Amino acid sequence: MADNGSALAALLPTKVRRKTRIGLVAGGLGTYWPQFPGLLPQLQESARYVSDRFAEMDAEVIDAGFISDAQEGASAGEMLRVADCDLIVMFLTTYLTSSMVLPIAQRSKTPVLVIDLQPTEKMDHANFDTGQWLAYCGQCPVPEVANVFRRAGIPFRSVSGYLRQDAAWERIGQWVRAAHIRAALRHARHGLMGHIYPGMLDVSTDLTLLPATFGSHVEVVEFDDLRQRVEQVTDAEVADRMSLAREIFTLDDTVVQEDFAWGAKVSVGLDRLVDDFELDSLAYYHRGLDGELHERLGAGMILGSSLLTARGVPTTGEYELRTTVAQLATQVIGAGGSFTEIQSLNFEDDVVEMGHDGPAHLSVSSRDPLLRGLGVYHGKRGWGVSVEFDVQHGPVTLLGLGQDQDGSLAFVASEGTVVPGPLLAIGNTTSRVDFGRDPGLWVDQWSQTGIGHHWSLSLGHRAADYRAAADLLGIDFRLV
Repeated sequence: MADNGSALAALLPTKVRRKTRIGLVAGGLGTYWPQFPGLLPQLQESARYVSDRFAEMDAEVIDAGFISDAQEGASAGEMLRVADCDLIVMFLTTYLTSSMVLPIAQRSKTPVLVIDLQPTEKMDHANFDTGQWLAYCGQCPVPEVANVFRRAGIPFRSVSGYLRQDAAWERIGQWVRAAHIRAALRHARHGLMGHIYPGMLDVSTDLTLLPATFGSHVEVVEFDDLRQRVEQVTDAEVADRMSLAREIFTLDDTVVQEDFAWGAKVSVGLDRLVDDFELDSLAYYHRGLDGELHERLGAGMILGSSLLTARGVPTTGEYELRTTVAQLATQVIGAGGSFTEIQSLNFEDDVVEMGHDGPAHLSVSSRDPLLRGLGVYHGKRGWGVSVEFDVQHGPVTLLGLGQDQDGSLAFVASEGTVVPGPLLAIGNTTSRVDFGRDPGLWVDQWSQTGIGHHWSLSLGHRAADYRAAADLLGIDFRLV
């Protein structure tokens, strides 16, 4: 298949979710309009440009129009409240009063981004009159709005720049990407199947915590829900799934055809389970004994879980609910996100070797992913096929969901670079990550953040996006 993202997308279409909703409102002080007749048309033209730019982003834009006084601000706030937006953007085109915008933030109960984008880099001082200057006065009310938001207990965020400034639009885009994460976590249905991995106290998660923090839902399903669906899979469906797998994976000589067919059958059943329960993620674990059916189901999930993860439905072992949340966050902004832990340290090359056995995110692979047959899964019962590859070389960002003594959640991130070098060939996804420091020091710093055993490894340097997302979600952010 080669490591072509578009080819993978064609074979495994990404799950369709509710689109992120961006509320947009522009405004200025109506007192100016009769005083300077040319001002309002100029500002409305700027507002149309901003609206068009947002329409080009991967989001549904709810445009509340242009407001000129406090009454119109209140009406816009009511419209955006009903729209249930994930982020509201207020475009201050010139001076306006804080009384015009406060009701929008208060009534919508949605995170707000204030932007002020003057028409060009600078004024033409020799030729401008007062009306033309006022088109450049959008920064004037920013401190006022920030003060009032602070006094009202509303978090304040802003981007100042000029209308066609690439740097300003990159900063705005960062907040839109953060809104994608907020939207995904607000509306996600996270599946939990089986029971907690015995002894791993760090992965234990209060099922009320995610609904209380993000607004998402946790659906508890059983291995019998999967068993019943797997039993209904036909031989033809198994053959089709094996054919799909051969297009995506390179099959190692160690793959036993019987195990491959079983993984394909479980994969079809998994797809039905996810569709029937409308899941956005799934974490699972079953201990099993002596090859009984539930043990075989759990051992046969790696192929199907990897295919689901590639489709945008993170599916991971070890009952790791919080890490599937982190993977969903990295997935929805196009950064992939593979289930990861520390494997070893290389003090000669100053790299941290990390990865995981079992399910993997195929889109982060540097080459055709390999299916390897394993006669035993280390630390777990069962046997079957597993996924192996090296992560794409270049910048990466880890994102995990840490938890503190009081139960509160935090995004924990670290940026590094995947570099080439020797890797184990044991049916794991692996990577060598250079964090620009002694690897032992990095482990100490990373472990002090409240991170758990696992996290999501995503492509690109994305810490700024994850920081913004934490801000919109109202949780702490920690960077190593």
